[in-house]
Amino acid sequence: MKSLFHHTHHHSLLLPNQLTGPSPSPRRLLFVRSPIRRLPPSSMASTSASAAAAAAGAEPKKEVKLWGGRFEESVTDAVERFSESVSFDKELYRHDIAGSKAHASMLAHQGLITESDRDSILSGLDEIERRIRAGEFVWRQDREDVHMNIEAELTDLIGEPAKKLHTARSRNDQVVTDLRLWCREAIDRLLARIKQLQVSLVNLAIKNKGLIVPGYTHLQRAQPVLLQHLLLSYVEQLERDARRLMNCRDLMNFCPLGACALAGTGLPINRFMTSDALGFTGPLSNSIDAVSDRDFVLEFLSATSIIAIHLSRLGEEWVLWASEEFGFLTPSDSVSTGSSIMPQKKNPDPMELVRGKSARVVGNLVTLLVLCKGLPQAYNRDLQEDKEPLFDSVRTITGMLEVTTEFAQNITFNHARIQKALPAGHLDATTLADYLVKKGIPFRTSHDIVGRSVALCVSRNCQLLDLSLDELRSINPVFEDDVYEYLGVENSVEKFCSYGSTGSECVAEQINSWVSKLGISHP
Repeated sequence: MKSLFHHTHHHSLLLPNQLTGPSPSPRRLLFVRSPIRRLPPSSMASTSASAAAAAAGAEPKKEVKLWGGRFEESVTDAVERFSESVSFDKELYRHDIAGSKAHASMLAHQGLITESDRDSILSGLDEIERRIRAGEFVWRQDREDVHMNIEAELTDLIGEPAKKLHTARSRNDQVVTDLRLWCREAIDRLLARIKQLQVSLVNLAIKNKGLIVPGYTHLQRAQPVLLQHLLLSYVEQLERDARRLMNCRDLMNFCPLGACALAGTGLPINRFMTSDALGFTGPLSNSIDAVSDRDFVLEFLSATSIIAIHLSRLGEEWVLWASEEFGFLTPSDSVSTGSSIMPQKKNPDPMELVRGKSARVVGNLVTLLVLCKGLPQAYNRDLQEDKEPLFDSVRTITGMLEVTTEFAQNITFNHARIQKALPAGHLDATTLADYLVKKGIPFRTSHDIVGRSVALCVSRNCQLLDLSLDELRSINPVFEDDVYEYLGVENSVEKFCSYGSTGSECVAEQINSWVSKLGISHP
């Protein structure tokens, strides 16, 4: 059976020449189909009446639950409102329908339902999907969740064959199958967004070739670095983010369908067939584990939290650099906002919100960790609460990546302001220590000599480059005329030569490597 989802990673590591863009829609399974059965007039009237009642704002009359056989009373309105999940898990409708199609086809193949029943089920599911996409489907709270809404509607639509669909299946394995399919798609979309941001950062670096900026540790001036080098540090972090997502995708890409409630089934189903149809690597090998664990969601939320932290750090840096105190960059009007009271204000609000929204992504991870920490095996209803934090984190990270990409495409670095700020802080001090090491002085001794040289500069309110050779030799006679080849930020940067360092040649190699990996075309 062909795979329902044709899944390919949209990332530079796998497709270096692929253009960035949204993840393509999954390919649908080529199931055998039959036309929709003509509904009897009574059934059509019932469906129409339900839709009309919903359109008029009236609640459809409550119906007996699909699981209600052993119950003599219906649940209270409060319990129903508290227990429903269809208000948010309807997000899974495509994946639920895909899983049901694979399951129905497998049941027919195994002789558990007839081919005619299968065809009716597939056609009915097609019609339900069409109605949902067209906004014609009536989601009912009394049907609890996305699964029961679709199954009950299918029963209304095609009758008896629909009652056979849940053979050898529980909502326990059904929902976790849907969730794995949803997460897989979400990861592919995030990989594409990450690549778009990487491309924007590399292009920004290319546009600012040769620009030296202060490098900071402890938010204090440390050493001069090329702006290109700094921007590429974020590209590297995003690459690891992408690798984490790809690893998470690989680990989650196993199929729970057919695990049923927890113990499997005594019916002769073929779990390998449904797994293959849905594009999974294979079926999960332990039915209890298949329905009870959400470690794949935890790992996904952990990966998104790390992405959020990386984006927040970038946001913090750019917010600082856009301040009057730094003045290193200016965002365009298209990515800035103003003040309701102060006419002069131009705020880098998008990056402030990136910084702020990281908190909710991390909070969602903590929510899931606490949710799962005390659950006995196997499935527990608590796990209904896994979806809203997951959906929220993916929506939030998608927005954070999108707006950070746009911000990167709409900022200008203020070369003159940066150049004016560079002399302060004795950024070339460590390079001067390297000079002394090359003269045979032990590094700790070199550190002390340069420290005393800096102290002399502080007392005279000057830079190392301003000290005369005699002044330097008064501290240590090892200094020679060639010392001035190491002083000043430009000379300092040119002296860096270690792999991955901020030296011009090293950074050029890094740029070329990323241009190749990301498939960037530039002059």
